[in-house]
Amino acid sequence: MAAEPPGGGGAHALPFGGQVLVLWLAEAELRLRRTALGGGRFGGGSSGAFELRGRRRDAAIVCCGCAAHAATGVVLPCVLLRRRKRSEALEYLLLAVHGSNRFELACQFELDYELKEDVRLLGGPTVLWRHADRLFYISPGTGTVRSPPVQLSSVVWAGEIEGEGTVVLGVRTARLQEDEAEDGLSASDRAIWGTEFFGYAIEAQKMLASTCFMPHAYSRVVSSVHVCKSQMLKKQLRTSVVAVTHKNQLIWFQDGHPKGVCELPYEKPWSIKTAVTSGNHLLFIVSFASGNVCVVRSENLQVASKWQKVKSVLVDDFVGCGTDQLLLLFKDDSSTDLLSTFKITDLGKVNYESGINYKDDVPAAEGLQENGLLTIQALEKRLQAGLSSVRELQQHLGLKKRVLIESCRALIDLVEERSHILPAAKKEGLVSLWDDVENPPHSLSKEASSTSKVPDHFVEKLWQRVVGESLVVGVKLTESFSLSLSDVSLSLVVDQDFSSISPIIECRNKIIKLNKAFSALSVSSCQIEPPPKKMKLDLHSKNDLKKQVHKKCSKINLEGAKTVTAVTSLSPLLAFHCVCCVVLLHAKKEKHKNDGLQKSKKITLLCGKVLLSLEDISDGKYSVKMLRDNSYCTGSMEDILAVLAAPMRFSFQIQSSDFTLTSVNSWLLGEMECTPFKECHDYMFCHKAGNVYSTVFNWTLKSPFEGVLTLFCRSLTVLFQCLHSLTKVLPPSCDVKLLKSGSKDVLTEQLALALEKEMLTSRTSLSSKESKAENSLIRQNEPGKKISDAPVTSLLDSEDKVQQFRMKLQNEREESVLNMNQTMNGTLYQEMALKLAEAQLSSDMIVWRLNKS
Repeated sequence: MAAEPPGGGGAHALPFGGQVLVLWLAEAELRLRRTALGGGRFGGGSSGAFELRGRRRDAAIVCCGCAAHAATGVVLPCVLLRRRKRSEALEYLLLAVHGSNRFELACQFELDYELKEDVRLLGGPTVLWRHADRLFYISPGTGTVRSPPVQLSSVVWAGEIEGEGTVVLGVRTARLQEDEAEDGLSASDRAIWGTEFFGYAIEAQKMLASTCFMPHAYSRVVSSVHVCKSQMLKKQLRTSVVAVTHKNQLIWFQDGHPKGVCELPYEKPWSIKTAVTSGNHLLFIVSFASGNVCVVRSENLQVASKWQKVKSVLVDDFVGCGTDQLLLLFKDDSSTDLLSTFKITDLGKVNYESGINYKDDVPAAEGLQENGLLTIQALEKRLQAGLSSVRELQQHLGLKKRVLIESCRALIDLVEERSHILPAAKKEGLVSLWDDVENPPHSLSKEASSTSKVPDHFVEKLWQRVVGESLVVGVKLTESFSLSLSDVSLSLVVDQDFSSISPIIECRNKIIKLNKAFSALSVSSCQIEPPPKKMKLDLHSKNDLKKQVHKKCSKINLEGAKTVTAVTSLSPLLAFHCVCCVVLLHAKKEKHKNDGLQKSKKITLLCGKVLLSLEDISDGKYSVKMLRDNSYCTGSMEDILAVLAAPMRFSFQIQSSDFTLTSVNSWLLGEMECTPFKECHDYMFCHKAGNVYSTVFNWTLKSPFEGVLTLFCRSLTVLFQCLHSLTKVLPPSCDVKLLKSGSKDVLTEQLALALEKEMLTSRTSLSSKESKAENSLIRQNEPGKKISDAPVTSLLDSEDKVQQFRMKLQNEREESVLNMNQTMNGTLYQEMALKLAEAQLSSDMIVWRLNKS
């Protein structure tokens, strides 16, 4: 093997990873040498070889470059070789060079002509060339030479574009067919210039809109193009392109429109490259056919530097500073070494020239080590800052948890009539949101006292059941619980002895309505509320203890209700083996005042405690027991209520125009093996084995052709199974509709009542204010307070009396204006606004549910 590569045109230099790879042919081998900059010269490195069959003079290097390997995605140096076979055919070998200097044959093909025009190496690796105004390419993926159905006179650029893959930009003779015209302007340009740009995506096999790169008017003069940036925004390709022309110009295009031009110092530019140097400066490197090179800065499109007698120019990070530099290899007839005469520069701080010994400079390896150390130090600082932020966040979350636990403890103490001392806010680093006054507001003290005044004999029984993955807690109310309540719900709060866990238990409420004979049963579940509306409430209305304990509640009318249930997930509670929960009943009592306005008073009732232990659950102590007794399903009332409260509820309206719906009842009793509850015949329990077991059905016929089927099932899978079985027995013309928010008839009636209440509230508020204003006017216009009825002439007989008359008249005028623009007491206005807002929210809720049904 030769010690040094030959100079002149026999050797090719290729930049890769800061090194320079020199490739040349010697005897029957393709040889490779890796060199790196050190001490002001390129030297050292490893070498490799690829054996060729045949004679040396029959082989040649066509081109070399770097391309991504399709199998691994790794960028590797590639070289395209040509050798002549005995049959006079030309064989081409595409080789990829690995890190160990091992050559890999990527693909091999034969042609009956020599590759000379527009040869490119692309990702894959792919060889692309032009011959006889046709485009050809081959890669390991294709295996054979392929030719897209396009004709072109030159290739100005080829590369990757996001979303389009490999794209070729070329110039061809203009085609003026209407079906190929992109728009009127481009068609006219093509007609004038006779040539046009075109873009072709190889993988997608489609033409691209070429006007997004540059206008057709430049197609006759452009010799080379470089796409600096391309991205797809809103299904439109946005580009930044720089091109050199035969008119010795460099033109920058933005989205197909020229934005700047630079006059080049030499003639016949034929290629253009880019480099990103220190300071993030973008440079355009233009090579000329005469062997000259110039550099243009992108920020001002001015020539920054130029050189002559340049053999080749390479772009890479040769000194290891993290940015690009230019390696200029000059022609030197006195030396056979390709790298004998060179210059490295970034038009800034980096400047190296051959023949100068840079012993004082830091070697590349040490420079890289220093850069790595600085990078590690910066990353350590960022990591420390991130850890500090995490610690602050943990402290904040811990503080929020302690405040929440303390609030729940205060609530429990308030319900159980125990005194509670809140910790000082300053100890937690907090600032009190309330004024530090000795006597609390009257409304708060009254609110607190109202809790203790609620009689505890309203609760008849507290029970709990386990249904599947849910815990059902029920409160049975006595007959004496006859208060007119507009809002009622249950809350489950972990006892204060379990301070290590969150005291809040998320639960959903259901109201069970029964008559005395238990022959009818109605279940009202929580409805999804519409988007919340902001209400500016005073201190009186903010003291809603219910909102501090649980997250989900709904406004439900409790007229005639006997049992309130709360359903929550069981598994989080069992994780602590044994948990005690306090059960609270929240309600809102309305009473009439003397002025006709209603005032709501929140009450909280302690119902008792429930204890959960893993042993009791395992022994089935709270399990639901449903037995089949002849044609009925028997079980305790608590078991029935738990089965109705735990599952999800779905109601379907079934209508048939041609057949009666007797098949639904037969389906329930037969296919689904349902039996009605002995205590309530309207609800049926499913005894069928499988997933549908324990599903509860309620079938209500409005007419022989219309009915409502309600299902209480534990999952959507069970719901779909039941509906699939039902569709098999329904008549073909049946219409099944999901009732999302209740019956339209009931909602319409509720809306009418809500609007009536809203109107009465508004009218009562205004009439109360008007009556107060009239009474004030009557009191201020009593006969004793009127101007004297004496003759006017007697009042005006002197200057003093005239002034007194004028002052009295002015006072009465001001009193009259004040009576007409009378102000309102702030507390009264807040009460009126709150009542009106609550009435409006109620009607808005019903309208929203009516639209959803």
